[in-house]
Amino acid sequence: MTGPAGLLAETLLDPRIIAAIVATAIAGVMRGYSGFGTAILLAPTYALLWGPRAGVPVMLLMELVASAQLLPRSVRAADHRVVLSLGIAAAITTPLGAWVLLTADPLVLRRAIGAMVLCFGLLLMSGWRYHGMRPWPLNVAIGAISGLMKGSTGMSGPPVILYLLAGKEAARQHRDNLILFFGIIGIVAVVPPILGGIVNRATLIRAVILLPVLYLCVRIGVRLFGIVPDRWYRGIAFVLLVATGLTALLF
Repeated sequence: MTGPAGLLAETLLDPRIIAAIVATAIAGVMRGYSGFGTAILLAPTYALLWGPRAGVPVMLLMELVASAQLLPRSVRAADHRVVLSLGIAAAITTPLGAWVLLTADPLVLRRAIGAMVLCFGLLLMSGWRYHGMRPWPLNVAIGAISGLMKGSTGMSGPPVILYLLAGKEAARQHRDNLILFFGIIGIVAVVPPILGGIVNRATLIRAVILLPVLYLCVRIGVRLFGIVPDRWYRGIAFVLLVATGLTALLF
């Protein structure tokens, strides 16, 4: 049986780890700048490289670390009334989504992830946003859908991002709200894969290799916030989302 050192060497020699490092660096900058992007970019990329059941748990560990970096300030600054109702509902439904991850056909699931990312990228590019009120029942419904998506695909972001970005708050408030939500759901989401046995030695070794890249690039993204014009960032982010979704959907 290959020991940890042998598995580490094998992973480092695998060409797929280079693609994972590049994607992780881009996702880290995106997350630090905007408050979201880790799961949306990494879930389809990791699923394409290693398959959903191997890739999504790695991404969940990355998401948890990214949230821990950004949470301290955002816990105080976020809109707790909205974010906590979203987060609690999502936390309740995440285990149901995890059942899909554990039982669904990997190819179908990978293409579903790609299709969701592609649709989300196109919606962002179109400029469409929800512009209604944010009553408690709607918060719970959006949170529940996001939890199902988080458990099954690793991505809770698309419905919540479109929902929260519709408000009249400043960009910094949007960012704080998203960071707090992803922090709540990130803690809950790692539990079902651990209990389901798909967080294994290979998962941990990939995470150990990729986490320093993510940590550094999140810091870079934080520093870029307020320096790089939002219109530049959005254009780049839209292209990346559409390209990633298409790749995971078609290949």
